[in-house]
Amino acid sequence: MQLKKIKGALAPGWYFLQGDEACAEGALAAGCRFYAGYPITPASEIMIRMVQRLPEVQGAFIQMEDEIGSISAVIGAAWAGAKAMTATSGPGLSLMIEAIGYAVITETPCLIVDVQRAGPSTGQATRPAQGDMMMAKWGAHGDNEIVALSPWSVQEMYDLTIRAFNLAERFRVPAFLLADEAVGHLRETLVVKEEVEVFDRIKIPGKPPFGTEEVNGVPPMPSFGEGANLLVTGSTHDPWGFRKTQDSAVQARLTERLNRKILDFKEEIIQTDPHFLEDAEVGIVAYGFTARAALSAAKALRKQGIKAGLLRLVSIWPFAAQAVSALGSRCRKIFVPEMNRGQIAGEVTKFTTTPVIPLPKTNGEVIEPAEIVEGIRRNL
Repeated sequence: MQLKKIKGALAPGWYFLQGDEACAEGALAAGCRFYAGYPITPASEIMIRMVQRLPEVQGAFIQMEDEIGSISAVIGAAWAGAKAMTATSGPGLSLMIEAIGYAVITETPCLIVDVQRAGPSTGQATRPAQGDMMMAKWGAHGDNEIVALSPWSVQEMYDLTIRAFNLAERFRVPAFLLADEAVGHLRETLVVKEEVEVFDRIKIPGKPPFGTEEVNGVPPMPSFGEGANLLVTGSTHDPWGFRKTQDSAVQARLTERLNRKILDFKEEIIQTDPHFLEDAEVGIVAYGFTARAALSAAKALRKQGIKAGLLRLVSIWPFAAQAVSALGSRCRKIFVPEMNRGQIAGEVTKFTTTPVIPLPKTNGEVIEPAEIVEGIRRNL
């Protein structure tokens, strides 16, 4: 990835911020200058921070009539040349899904932050959950890969927001930051450096905006108002954007490239954080806020003579299949604690023959380290 260093939007130093606030600051540091959203707990603090800060950096904020309007405005802003984002929670993400599919096929870089809460439907608006992992991946109809990251701290709400923007711009995709209420409302120290590395979209005048010679390539992205006559359609289209809805060859090439541009570079995207895996006999796979409890549980189990190790998934999609397979080859069992009914546990089972035991919790409370310890000891 070709990155350039720029001065951050926030003065370097130490800050005591909420996770949602850190997310907003990370977006500004990445160059986000447009935010469209609709208030929803527990993501509203991101919007509130952007209301305050965007005018200070000559950015634009708009509160839309709902989440459908919000994601649509974000897509429009991206095509006008802005780095753009929105933030929501589960019910809002449900409304955004069709437009996110449109962003996929039009290769529109943008960021969707999902601060997850307990569902289904309205559920528990102020309670944490991790129930949207599969909706982010499979919510839009059709087959397409996505990019999704999962922060476990206030620092990562800042850092991974920057990285998500960079990946969105690098691959011309809508990227997800899949947080949860616990990390969104957590207050911790944030360290802001003087410079951040950002990726700016590539512009090559005269090149087709939806075509490339390589099946896994990412075409340059022009913007409206730069002289090109752009046609942006959600229908199957050729390299210049003209609709080819009856051409099976065009459909095959388009859908293959949309997937290959992520899959062929997945090692550039996938990010994991291993702990105590060198001699681990019992594996734990966790992500987001739950991984904090999982790390404490691994330390407690080691004090009890059980060699536990943690594979933390920093990126969720594309899935870290190779890392999970390697974990399974060294451990006799793998445990997956998560605040849902086993969504990622099911994914783990695809890439290892080692027994995988879900440790789900869906009552709107975070998973405690003692619960993970007890669940592992009970199933060894």
